[in-house]
Amino acid sequence: MNSFKALAVLLLCAGLFTACDQEAAPAQEAEPEQEEVVGLVEDVLTEEEQAALTPDMVIQSFKEGNERFMRNDLTTRNHSEQVRKSTNAQYPKAIVLSCVDSRVPVEDVFDRGIGDVFVARVAGNFINEDILGSMEFACKVSGSKLILVLGHEHCGAVKAAVDDVKLGNITPMLAKIRPVVEAVEYEGDRTSKNEEFVHEVCVSNVQNAMRQIRERSPILNEMEEQQEIKVVGAVYDMDNGKVAFMN
Repeated sequence: MNSFKALAVLLLCAGLFTACDQEAAPAQEAEPEQEEVVGLVEDVLTEEEQAALTPDMVIQSFKEGNERFMRNDLTTRNHSEQVRKSTNAQYPKAIVLSCVDSRVPVEDVFDRGIGDVFVARVAGNFINEDILGSMEFACKVSGSKLILVLGHEHCGAVKAAVDDVKLGNITPMLAKIRPVVEAVEYEGDRTSKNEEFVHEVCVSNVQNAMRQIRERSPILNEMEEQQEIKVVGAVYDMDNGKVAFMN
């Protein structure tokens, strides 16, 4: 008889637990569902919006974007929507000449979206005929208001030029940077092991690219003189993500 009573108690408890679970279920279903996060559609300019920009406005937007990048507060964007909105035309604000270095994500560094900037990349961010033609297309044909030459710290191409590396097609490529290395006035260790010297060459290389843009492209030089565009330089610091613009 005692065994029968014990079994009855167990069955009763099991029934109570089952009932409790069934009563709790509706409460769980009643919890509000999380809303789907929809990306913002920003920076896909119209022709009129691009025309209303000034070079200084673009520079300021780049500086503000870089501040957001350093705070890890990049703008949420619906890239699929941006792709659709920019399919038939593009009106970028600027063209950026950057190194090919994979650690320099240009659009992210300035918190820019699809269709917002042209980006030309070559190891060591130097000027050649093809890049000048690309800049002329960006500004004269497509209406961009800014040319930004973006160098960066710890640049492998600059270090290789400093050490006068010889290797295949890298040799003639570095020959575009080597004159800058030789022109930098510096007393001390002039090798890639000296970070101070490498920094000096990096800055001088950006300044040289800006000078060549003005000297080798009458189109861009005239546009800058008429204040239609600006040619500026900057250096990206990999240690903290900050872009330091040159005066």
